[in-house]
Amino acid sequence: MERAVLVYTTWPSIVEAEAAGRAIVEKRLSACVNILPGMISHYWWQGKIERAEETVMIFKTRAALAEAVRAAVKAAHSYDTPAIMVLPVESLDAAYHQWIVSETGG
Repeated sequence: MERAVLVYTTWPSIVEAEAAGRAIVEKRLSACVNILPGMISHYWWQGKIERAEETVMIFKTRAALAEAVRAAVKAAHSYDTPAIMVLPVESLDAAYHQWIVSETGG
C-alpha cells in the first residue's frame, strides 16, 4: 500500500495560494488542498527577524507524487525560498486513503 503524505507550504497571499493549489489539484498531483489564510509568521531572513501575514496550504497526496508537488509549488511560488515540507502520515482511515490514491491516479 502506497504511503500518503502531507505537503505543507506557506504563501504570501490567499490569491496566490488558491491559484497554485487549484492548478496542482487539477493536475491530479494532490487529491485535496486545504488553504488556511490569516497565519502570522515570525522568522529569520537575511540576518533579521521578519513578520509576515501568510496563508498555509496543506496538500494530501501519495508519497510517489511528493517530489512533483514540491516542483509545482516551487514553479508557482513568488518566494525565493518557499517553505515546502513533506510530512509522513502515520495512520489514516482506509477509505480516505483509497480516495487519495484513486484521485491522484494511483
